[in-house]
Amino acid sequence: QVTYICFVVLECISRFIGFMSSFSTCPASSRDSVMEIDGSILEGGGQVLRMAIALSVLQKIPVRIFNIRAGRSKPGLSPQHLKGLEMAREMTGGQLMGAQQRSMEVTFRPGQLTPGQYLGDTGTAGSVALIIQLLLPFALFSSGPTVLDLRGGTNAEMAPQIDYTTTVFLALLKRFGGSFNYNLFLRGYYPKGGGKLKVEIPPVKHLTAVEMIDVGSITRIWGTAFTAGNCPFI
Repeated sequence: QVTYICFVVLECISRFIGFMSSFSTCPASSRDSVMEIDGSILEGGGQVLRMAIALSVLQKIPVRIFNIRAGRSKPGLSPQHLKGLEMAREMTGGQLMGAQQRSMEVTFRPGQLTPGQYLGDTGTAGSVALIIQLLLPFALFSSGPTVLDLRGGTNAEMAPQIDYTTTVFLALLKRFGGSFNYNLFLRGYYPKGGGKLKVEIPPVKHLTAVEMIDVGSITRIWGTAFTAGNCPFI
């Protein structure tokens, strides 16, 4: 299990480096042109979309993403992807074209990143954790605090559980000098969703490089069990 997690982490890092290299080496003279990204690369999931939009905002480079989620059984934009895109447009005053449910192609032109409070309601059990993955990387570098009021699924299939985001991911983010505060008011499950989460993101000037080469020793193992509605065992 530990080996598998290490491979997953390394794969995510390699993807980020690849995308960052593409964006950071784009000459200033071409930053008015649109960078095209094939969303079917690797496993063809939503991570390509999320990383491309986040880096588009940070590097101020317009992007056109096609073949979105081509590797999934239901390709194209799901509610959480669509709401994340709409929030990115709102937070930057940018332009978003082609964004609708099941769309396989979108074009995004970022504007000026603005701090503030933003509401995102998927209207379904769409994962709020995946929306955080899209918005957090650039919200960290806003000129002031950003507050995300999110509605949707907090514990959905095929997505990080909100508990993973607020424990494992947050702990690692703090190692890099970033952070966020959160209040989980209500959990949301498939198929209705309805979860309520507030995330407060203080800005940072830069992130700090870290070195993590020692796996360390396990000091504690714990778990949490929760259910929606009437528990069948009571």
